[in-house]
Amino acid sequence: MPYRNKTFVSFDGDSDMSYYRLMQAWKQHDGIDFNLHNAHDLNTARDSSQEASIKAQLAERMRNSKVFVLLVGERTRYLTKFVRWEIEQAISRQLPIIVVNLNGRRSMDADRCPPVLQRELAVHVSFNAAIMRHALDNWPASDAENRRANKTGPYYYNEAVYRGLGL
Repeated sequence: MPYRNKTFVSFDGDSDMSYYRLMQAWKQHDGIDFNLHNAHDLNTARDSSQEASIKAQLAERMRNSKVFVLLVGERTRYLTKFVRWEIEQAISRQLPIIVVNLNGRRSMDADRCPPVLQRELAVHVSFNAAIMRHALDNWPASDAENRRANKTGPYYYNEAVYRGLGL
């Protein structure tokens, strides 16, 4: 298996691209240590053969990923063609999952989080460079520990963690 060192970011390419672009800017200007794969470079496909091809390429990117980040916006829970499929792939591959609430919520937002993910092992954070970096640095080990203990469900960082990061 190739070395898994990437971060796979899933999001609503029609509505939430600006958040993804901001993450890219953080990487370039603030030195945040994570690599991003733009899973939505190919979001113009319409027929089933193109969909299958896109999913094959996304699966290859996911095989090279060590963590899955889902940006949750207003419409994310309703996206089934690619976002739900990406979530299902991350779950089946047992990738550590970081759910990032674009509305600032610091725990699971049941109104926006896709139902397929609501009972799965994942940490839910707000959209902010500091807490996202913290999650990227710490959640994979916590995920592994929780899996060994057969724990599941939504997790979140308490207010002390956010305060410690200056948030």
